[in-house]
Amino acid sequence: MVRRLTLLMAGALMGATAMVAVQGGLHITAAQAAGSDTYKQLSLFGEVFERVRNQYVTPPDDQKLIESAINGMLTSLDPHSSYMNADQAKEMSVQTKGEFGGLGIEVTMENQLLKVITPTEDGPAFKAGVLAGDYISQIDGTEVRGLTLNDAVDKMRGDVNTPIELTLIRQGADKPIKLTIVRDVVKVKAVKYRVENDVGYVRVISFTEQTFEDLQKAIKDIQSKVPADKLKGFVLDLRLNPGGLLDQAVAVSDAFLDKGEIVSTRARDPQDITRFDARPGDLINGKPMIVLINGGSASAAEIVAGALQDQRRATVLGTRSFGKGSVQTIIPLGENGALRLTTALYYTPAGKSIQGKGIVPDIAVEQPLPDDLKGRAEPMSESSLKGHIKGVQEDAEGSGSIAYVPPDPKDDLQLIEALKLLRGEQANAAFPADPTKGFSK
Repeated sequence: MVRRLTLLMAGALMGATAMVAVQGGLHITAAQAAGSDTYKQLSLFGEVFERVRNQYVTPPDDQKLIESAINGMLTSLDPHSSYMNADQAKEMSVQTKGEFGGLGIEVTMENQLLKVITPTEDGPAFKAGVLAGDYISQIDGTEVRGLTLNDAVDKMRGDVNTPIELTLIRQGADKPIKLTIVRDVVKVKAVKYRVENDVGYVRVISFTEQTFEDLQKAIKDIQSKVPADKLKGFVLDLRLNPGGLLDQAVAVSDAFLDKGEIVSTRARDPQDITRFDARPGDLINGKPMIVLINGGSASAAEIVAGALQDQRRATVLGTRSFGKGSVQTIIPLGENGALRLTTALYYTPAGKSIQGKGIVPDIAVEQPLPDDLKGRAEPMSESSLKGHIKGVQEDAEGSGSIAYVPPDPKDDLQLIEALKLLRGEQANAAFPADPTKGFSK
């Protein structure tokens, strides 16, 4: 594995990220100023840059050289820091609003190929048959090998209603698969929900600006359809949720908590700790909850699962989560785009770092794989990413697990187990969670 950045096609950098934005420039103190050795290295960079500009076999693009150099510096730090030019920064802003143009696919660079993390449900790639775990080897006949992740993403962008041909390498397939996909406006549904007879099922797909508002509407609609005395509880499904906005993760957690800490972020300075606390008001009035997670639950999704688990508000069921416990700050650079920089790590209310460790479920339930995926599905984890920040509590076991959810609920063993627990058809010492035994501050 080389390096990994999670992208939602349309070029927006989001994915498994709890993001915050800052305004204004960067103030450098005397203690932080570069020393003489650093300036010598910068001089070396300038010399190399001029050599490339003047002597490379074909005239290079100066802007691309600079952007590549900046990105090289940032990606050497960790897999989630990067530079966005003006167009990419604009697209990221659009995507966090929950609507963007493109294929609707999350990708990462692995072994010089694009690896599909997950296609956006009901998006163009999803409808065309692209699967999580597929490798993209060619884009419109152009080899992916030799391209950077951003360059490959750029090639997959285009106007709505224009076609693109992807060549896929799929484990178990005898030969490459060619798919023609028509680009479209991808509308990311932040929340989907339904009533499972006497249980409310709410799936948070991603944490965009619409998530908390959509969650409120979903809960209100479920409560209108099932009388309070008949409603056994709620399933909050965070599986395959790659993350998103930090403030939305806090708001979703707060929706089910009356008090206590939700999450804390801890930066480079040991004194630089920010805590987020819950306010009074539980939208489901104390009804029992089960949170579902798997290896596709990352970052903002892990904030929610960790908060509800530590505060004993919900029982967490499934398999170990992805383990991305870092916060990326989006620093505007004016007309030059934006810097996406890892500036802090986040901790659950009990003070546990999720980085490289993940959320360990209270009740472990493995999801059986269908025959056509056996031996092909790989665990998804932060701890397996080259150059990832070593977590405080990360160990040899690492984080993550298989990220698979059956398309048909009747085959979804994790959901079936959750429903049995909520209906009293099955017992487990970890359910129901008891908030009086939670970790509070």
